[in-house]
Amino acid sequence: MKFAVEKENDNIYKIDITIPAKDAAKAYDEAVRRISQYVNVDGFRKGKAPRAVIERQVGTERIKHEALDKLMPSVIAEAIKENNLDVITQPYITKFDYTLGQDLTVELKVETRPEVVLGAYKDLKVDVESTEMPEDAFDRALENVLSQYATLELVVDRPTKETDIAVIDFEGSANGEKIEGGDAKNYPLDLGHSNFIPGFAEQIVGKNIGDEFEIKVTFPENYHDDKLKGQPAVFKIKLNEIKERKVPELNDAFAQKVGPFKTVDEFKADIQKYLDKQKETSDRQKSENAVFEKVVEAASVDIPETMIEREAESLTNDYKQRLQAQGLSWDAVEKTEGKDKLADTIREDAKFRIKNSLVIGKIAQEENIKLEPKDIHAKFNQLSAAYGLKQEDLMKQMGKNPEIIASLSQQALNDKVRDFLMEKNSVNFIKPKKQKVESK
Repeated sequence: MKFAVEKENDNIYKIDITIPAKDAAKAYDEAVRRISQYVNVDGFRKGKAPRAVIERQVGTERIKHEALDKLMPSVIAEAIKENNLDVITQPYITKFDYTLGQDLTVELKVETRPEVVLGAYKDLKVDVESTEMPEDAFDRALENVLSQYATLELVVDRPTKETDIAVIDFEGSANGEKIEGGDAKNYPLDLGHSNFIPGFAEQIVGKNIGDEFEIKVTFPENYHDDKLKGQPAVFKIKLNEIKERKVPELNDAFAQKVGPFKTVDEFKADIQKYLDKQKETSDRQKSENAVFEKVVEAASVDIPETMIEREAESLTNDYKQRLQAQGLSWDAVEKTEGKDKLADTIREDAKFRIKNSLVIGKIAQEENIKLEPKDIHAKFNQLSAAYGLKQEDLMKQMGKNPEIIASLSQQALNDKVRDFLMEKNSVNFIKPKKQKVESK
């Protein structure tokens, strides 16, 4: 078997493969036998029809393609290995000459990993702004836990307050037409945390049970429905019930109810421990990102256009799927963001992700950082915990999608390289720079 490799442009290589005639003939005969096992031929049992009959039945071209499908994977693997090519995409056949009795010639195109030139990536000193927790972080965390155990009590002797839950019937119209999906019965609206149109909840404050009234609002300019963007609307409201949120008293009994605590002090200490862990996690993430960003900036790589186009297409498809899951339209986003601007943003994101991945791969190669089974198992553990599935069941589901396995492997390698960079570089935490407040 002979291989002739020629670099065409950037990272695209052409490989001319010559396979001896006897090997090509053997592959052809084996293909005939495989096809005869499932082709029905009158007068013959499956697998017993002569070669000439099979050729007449299915055609020699189909047999040759069957032979190539079986023969080429191992041949391509040998060509790549012999020529030490770091291939990053599936090689593809551009043409072939399969004449029985003659050597089989195949022309192949492969795309190799671009060359990455690393800059300094060890012994760096990086300044990182430390995470500053808000002064009221503890009070807000405590309030959040208390609110989770709050109860709702009916109110009958006063108007609504901005902290109440108002149970309402509503029906909206705009431009003289009823708004599709703009009505409901006995809808519980949290007046203090409403995601309705701005100004909607505020106009219900101060009303009494049984009141029927109208409120006027204007849809935002960036509303997802083009027909309603910036349009004034009127909603007929009937207030059916008022509910007040009652927060439990903070005492030892409450602490014992929410966790393995005996006293309020133990409960508060656990909240502080949680906040400290949040700060620690945030500082770690900031440190990793800052170090990695400096390493990536110091590296240089000429990313081929084909890689950028593929990654941009992949990102676009992911984006479309997320929008669809949210009930949003890709066309609407293109119209809002601008088609060209959106395409440029995705393209830059694609280049950013490709360079990050290439740099990680290069460092792993230089430092002999390799994945071990335990690294993949750790990723499966994280996923199984996140989705509440047994690891065995998750692995069965993932096994049906090789792309997910490849993605998990890449994530695991990313983690190992980032851990390596954190070990080999030092971080100096500094106070966050105060944001300048612009005067109006």
